[in-house]
Amino acid sequence: MVYIYKKRIGKKDYYYLRASVKQKQKLITKDIAYLGDDPEKIYEKLEALPQKEIRKSYHKLKRFIESDYYLKKAEEQNHDIEFDGINEVEACRIHWRSKVLRLDEKTLHETLRNFVIELTYNTTSIEGNTITLKEAHRLLAENLTPKNRTLREIYDIKNTENVFFELWKEKEDLTHEFIIELHKSLLKNIDERTGYRTGDVRVFRSSFKSTPHQFIAADMDALLQWYKENQDIHPLILACVFHHKFEKIHPFFDGNGRTGRMLMNYILMQRRYPPIIHQKKHRTEYLDALQDADKCPLGKYDKKSYEKLVELSSFFMQDKYWDNFLI
Repeated sequence: MVYIYKKRIGKKDYYYLRASVKQKQKLITKDIAYLGDDPEKIYEKLEALPQKEIRKSYHKLKRFIESDYYLKKAEEQNHDIEFDGINEVEACRIHWRSKVLRLDEKTLHETLRNFVIELTYNTTSIEGNTITLKEAHRLLAENLTPKNRTLREIYDIKNTENVFFELWKEKEDLTHEFIIELHKSLLKNIDERTGYRTGDVRVFRSSFKSTPHQFIAADMDALLQWYKENQDIHPLILACVFHHKFEKIHPFFDGNGRTGRMLMNYILMQRRYPPIIHQKKHRTEYLDALQDADKCPLGKYDKKSYEKLVELSSFFMQDKYWDNFLI
């Protein structure tokens, strides 16, 4: 295994290309090359090495170099708002703006499409969709319909992809009409009940009561007003708080989770932050974090109530970012 080893002496980092080999039940480690102390010049050092030394590990090496370089840039900033993982989030933002958003249109679309396949699989499976990641890829990339899956599940996947790319082009502010149309598009061919619900629902496995249907418009008004008045909050926090409060209101009969997660990503992308994937494998932690935030009243924000949700969302962004957007 070949990897980059970073050694810090004082306040300075020094980089080495290191290899580990198992011999007779022992792990033998040796340095192949010294890569210097400037992250911007590590590529030059790597390119000068024989390809056989780095070929198999090139993607991992590149991921380390890129993420470490942009993390250093983020650490140099003075953040007005602090939360666990903010430097990693800002590293993703800097790379997103300086590299990804500057790609030519065709390359950017292809890059986003690969990301959306994984996003679509995760956000729908959180709600019980049984289509696998492999099947979602075949459906969206090759138009191959999976066997033994319901039409609802298939439309769920297709609608999510279509809505993401619609939002990618949008520049509108959040309004009642915008949210209702977004929900309608996500539930196309799945549920004909459009607009805010006209009856009450019980949210299973939750510790909160959703807004009674008579007060949905008023509560959504309050949420949109809060959103307009708090534009100075860090975009990830703003997106998390909006997402949670939207889920607590639960304005639709069906599709609230998918709509809320899509709105969260829209808020991030509007502010030129990368979208995130709410991962199915962390579903329990995600629902627990939402439940933790239930302590905060509708028109308020307090750091303690949202700490888990913001930190988990920070993890979601950085965990998948470099896999999907490494150029």
